[in-house]
Amino acid sequence: MLTRSVPFGLFGTEPPAARAWIREAACVGEDPELFFPLSEQEDDPQVAAARAVCRRCRVLLACRSWALEQGEDDGVWGGTTAGQRRAISRALLDDSAGERIRRRRREPESDDDPSP
Repeated sequence: MLTRSVPFGLFGTEPPAARAWIREAACVGEDPELFFPLSEQEDDPQVAAARAVCRRCRVLLACRSWALEQGEDDGVWGGTTAGQRRAISRALLDDSAGERIRRRRREPESDDDPSP
């Protein structure tokens, strides 16, 4: 979610090429308040309206990825609410931890004892 009124400085120290997707966002020119509803309930009309904008966006996945990477904890970004992004982040962490465990189980145990 972004409008022309939001300065690019909001996006930290990322190189401009990393945030080139912003210029193509469907939300450019939309009222920023639309994307920051007071309630994030699934049936909230404002959430539905924000998501409708996101659904027509060519850079939805880049927006969502940015919000996940930055830990954006407010608003609708990439068609997701803050609660949904927290759930995605938890699932990614769980998957990452699970993969490390699976990898360790597949690796042969090293034998530190050189005796035969």
